[in-house]
Amino acid sequence: MRLATFNLLHGRSLSDGTVHADRIHAAVTDLDADVLGLQEVDRAQPRSGLLDLTALAADALGATTHRFAAAVVGTPGQTWQPWHSGADIGHPQYGIALVSRFPVQRWQITRLPAAPVRSPVYVPGGGLLLLRDEPRVLLAAVLDTPAGPLTVATTHLSFVPGWNVRQLRAAVRALRGLPGPRVLLGDLNMPAGPVRAFTGWQPLARAATFPSPAPRTQLDHVLADPRGAAALGRVVQVRTPSVAVSDHRPLVVRLDR
Repeated sequence: MRLATFNLLHGRSLSDGTVHADRIHAAVTDLDADVLGLQEVDRAQPRSGLLDLTALAADALGATTHRFAAAVVGTPGQTWQPWHSGADIGHPQYGIALVSRFPVQRWQITRLPAAPVRSPVYVPGGGLLLLRDEPRVLLAAVLDTPAGPLTVATTHLSFVPGWNVRQLRAAVRALRGLPGPRVLLGDLNMPAGPVRAFTGWQPLARAATFPSPAPRTQLDHVLADPRGAAALGRVVQVRTPSVAVSDHRPLVVRLDR
């Protein structure tokens, strides 16, 4: 079984700053993941050609099961508001997604509030800016695999130090009520050491993923709840392939029983 996480940067290429469906499709196809967690996912956004990036990724993997969970309505960095139940599906939305080759028995969405204050962030070309944090979301699925139920979740945590720890702890608590073994995929905006220290969960891969041209740090993770982790099997391969989109590299973990 292959598990993967990939921050898409809404499918934008660093080489020319544009979004092309064929580049995204090729990048995801290369992962050959059975379960894929996606972050920074656009739906109906003009900046990404109104593409449904979740459906595009599912097609690339030949996966019949997928779900998008919006964190905001509008466009990050421009005009947006927190997602709400009355949001029109045709409006631009931004969030995370989970794609699976296995059937899903149950979905669960947990909202993770944004940091209450603006925080300083260095933006290449823009210097140090005080940015408003976006709300975050945790998307979990109980999968029906040949080996039995498996809970896989994905999220994209805040860039605000400390607040992302609070969100991570809330995410782990939300997953406790779902069947084991449990796996969390995502861009957690913190390195592996603090992630393990604050959760007790086991990293299945240690590899730098950011920034994509020459990765120096690991922000993207595949974590397993140690209670039941043995049932996942052993890690036989870890990949961080160089792809034509995003400022993150995908992280792919292959497990074998």
